[in-house]
Amino acid sequence: MDVSFLGGPRPQRGVGVVAPFDFALDRELWRWTPDDVSLHLTRTPFVPVEVSLDLARLVSEHETLGDAVRTLNAIAPEIVAYACTSGSFVGGVAGERAMCEAMTRAGAVPSLTTSGALLEALNELGVRRLALVTPYTVSVTLALEEYLSEAGITVTGRAFMGLTSHIWKVPYRDVVDMARRAVRAPADALFISCTNLPTYDVIPQLEAELRMPVISANQVTMWAALRHLGTRAVGPYQALLDESARRSPVLPKEEQQEGWT
Repeated sequence: MDVSFLGGPRPQRGVGVVAPFDFALDRELWRWTPDDVSLHLTRTPFVPVEVSLDLARLVSEHETLGDAVRTLNAIAPEIVAYACTSGSFVGGVAGERAMCEAMTRAGAVPSLTTSGALLEALNELGVRRLALVTPYTVSVTLALEEYLSEAGITVTGRAFMGLTSHIWKVPYRDVVDMARRAVRAPADALFISCTNLPTYDVIPQLEAELRMPVISANQVTMWAALRHLGTRAVGPYQALLDESARRSPVLPKEEQQEGWT
């Protein structure tokens, strides 16, 4: 069969992503992205500071965000997402909203942040009691709890690792162990924080084991950005993305047998 490519490539819709300088999970974001959407990533400037509340403040300054968004203007994304949890909750609910306003002024397109997307996802799922998993130190974890409390969410349990660098190297097994520790008290859902913590493959496994929705920083960021475009994120057996999985998240038998032990 004669195939002509003269009409291609297919039109692509664009999502701009502003990430901190140490973000290492570009590929994970792409896994949630459908074929007709392109991600256009840019990073904040390097600063010699480890993961901490100080770093969260530095990578979320309005001038820094504005400069990053302006680097995306030439390719005209339809929405810009700031992919950093701590950087978007460190200023509280009002600070998160101000960040979105600053990005929108710089790019003249709608903007969102990971922490704002988290609140949207919790509202979508009807969550009021939340278990937390973070790779952070205690001070950064407590700041996340304060942000959630301000939004009316009660944290019923938490597990954290105390890391200040190389978070993208944490294996799935450690994420699962933390999740099990975090849900010892009743909760409506589990949130795995930090866009630099790998989560894509672990979500359906944990939902099947814990019998509750499991959401993560990168997942809610892509879910919210793509929903704005009127399309859906790609994520099999993930309750946030599939309403049928919210009632009773169960994996196919062959995937259940893989396990995490």
